[in-house]
Amino acid sequence: MKKFEGKTIVITGAAAGLGYAAAENLASQGANLSLIDYNEETLKEAEQQLLQKYSGIKVLAIVADVSDEAAVKNYVDQTVKEFGTIDGFYNNAGIEGKQTPLIEYDTNIFKKVIDINLLGVFYGMKYIIPVMIKNGGGKIVNVSSVGGLRGVLNQAAYVATKHAVAGLTKQAALEYGSDGILTNAIAPGAIMTPMVEEAFRQVNPDNPEAAEKEYASRNPVKRLGTPAEVASVVSFLLSDDNGYLNGQVIAIDGGEANFYGNEKK
Repeated sequence: MKKFEGKTIVITGAAAGLGYAAAENLASQGANLSLIDYNEETLKEAEQQLLQKYSGIKVLAIVADVSDEAAVKNYVDQTVKEFGTIDGFYNNAGIEGKQTPLIEYDTNIFKKVIDINLLGVFYGMKYIIPVMIKNGGGKIVNVSSVGGLRGVLNQAAYVATKHAVAGLTKQAALEYGSDGILTNAIAPGAIMTPMVEEAFRQVNPDNPEAAEKEYASRNPVKRLGTPAEVASVVSFLLSDDNGYLNGQVIAIDGGEANFYGNEKK
């Protein structure tokens, strides 16, 4: 029997990047998936690819904006209607926003980052946790960032929201651990996703590859991470193998965070 056979996992931001990598990992282990994304075209492509590649699984694809509370309640209701319950939740959807100094940051963009990165995570837990309580427990993995552990130049909104996600994770772990719900967060560093590729284009529009190489040179392992490497950690946290990790924010960054404040001049 496969590790996730008979289990239902909800993934937000599922059509690409970290979300899709986790969907592939979980599908390969027999999970039924509820895939949530705002991009209908790429979401449909993701659904079709998973169904073609992995036999015996069920996939429900729901177009939704996670910053819309009613839309979040709807995707939770649809998932329960289709699968009966929810065993795991990968609360992944997020955006970077804009790279600019704090005092120059556009207020409307700042609010949009809050709506998606923070309120979207909150809404997801607000409506999925009661389902898990009824089910006798479950696993939640929120997506913070190394920007949720420290500051990152010119990313005020992103850093603020990812710190808040880390706090929400600890709060949920404290309040619902006794209900059999283990809530943790991952804090990825620079992982080669479309969002990170766009960040390198913002840093160096003329030569984003140079920005990538410069960033990777500061990492102890001298490279960026892959979505598959993140997905393996997410899979563990959502699985029955995790029986006691709760309220943790786990950096997945090749050890780079250990250098901050200690760089050689």
